[in-house]
Amino acid sequence: MVRNIVRGGIAVLGSTGSIGTQALDVARALNMRVAALAAESNIALLEAQAREHSVPLVAVRDTRAADELAKRLRDTRTRVVPGEGGIRQAAVAPGAETVVVAVVGAAGILPTLDALEAGMRVALANKETLVCAGKLVMESARDHGADILPVDSEHSAIFQCLQGRAVAERLILTASGGPFRGMDAAALKSVTPEMALRHPNWNMGRKISIDSATMMNKGFEVIEAMHLFSMPLERIKVLVHPQSVVHSMVEYTDGAVIAQLGPADMRIPIQYALTYPERDPAPAGTLDLTAVGALTFEEPDEGTFPSLGIARRAAALGGTACAVLNGANDTAVRMFLENRISFDMIPALVGAALDKLPIEKNPSLQDIISAVDSASGFVERMCS
Repeated sequence: MVRNIVRGGIAVLGSTGSIGTQALDVARALNMRVAALAAESNIALLEAQAREHSVPLVAVRDTRAADELAKRLRDTRTRVVPGEGGIRQAAVAPGAETVVVAVVGAAGILPTLDALEAGMRVALANKETLVCAGKLVMESARDHGADILPVDSEHSAIFQCLQGRAVAERLILTASGGPFRGMDAAALKSVTPEMALRHPNWNMGRKISIDSATMMNKGFEVIEAMHLFSMPLERIKVLVHPQSVVHSMVEYTDGAVIAQLGPADMRIPIQYALTYPERDPAPAGTLDLTAVGALTFEEPDEGTFPSLGIARRAAALGGTACAVLNGANDTAVRMFLENRISFDMIPALVGAALDKLPIEKNPSLQDIISAVDSASGFVERMCS
């Protein structure tokens, strides 16, 4: 999966989000050049980031916000570009050898493909890119000799456990269980967005925090692992590990299991993706196992949290099924955060979209994008 040793300038797409800001923390600590930034509309933070890192190119998806940022940065040499086209420019900005793709949703697909076609290293934090278009993305990486390094803590853990070893027999993804582990289905009906956003271990963005609470996040990670590591669905297992110390494991034919452990800090996998194959001093505190105490593992409760099983069903169907899964989930999560639906309606709506919408078995990129849009529209209509 990784061929090239890269250590140069970076572009950060989604720089104002949780992963993006932590990627810039790592860049600051390692004195890495930041060649480009991109975000949706948070121009106050974007301006501060552009000034601190003397960034030549900044993209803002919201065109009005882009105009305002350009006015604010008139006294600098920073060029501001608007819209989707601007995001794609930032992905292949001159001077960037690695692009951190941390934008939310299917919007990450096209910039990722642009970067791969340019032969760049992609530090991938956007789940939807592989969930929706994993086959096309991995083929592009192979065709253009480009590298994809996972930023997600679980996939980074698996990648590290695979270094220098034989083909894995099984991948074991760990899950914290989210804020509602142990609750029954009836109790989930009264969950509020504020409750669902309180993840017990990780500091994450709003969308991924809700996906963690429903366990859809882990379903996405199963699909990602299939593509990243060429692993059949039936050989990927999920275990709930509330302490979030073992980030994932790899089992080999002889029964040996290799695990990667570390503090619950996303700067660690981000830094590894930016510096691989080297390891720099820790960006976070080191792990004190005596303070952690017991490490426990349990099977996920798919009766209470059906999203994991729904994601596995989409993966087994193939084609555009995972794009439908993503589009429906994206919209259902947004509607929950807007207090338009209850928490338990999220998997119900996603499952309904998967049941009702047609699946294209050998999709083009346009088929995938259309499937995402169709699923989003389906959920909206179901709730109107």
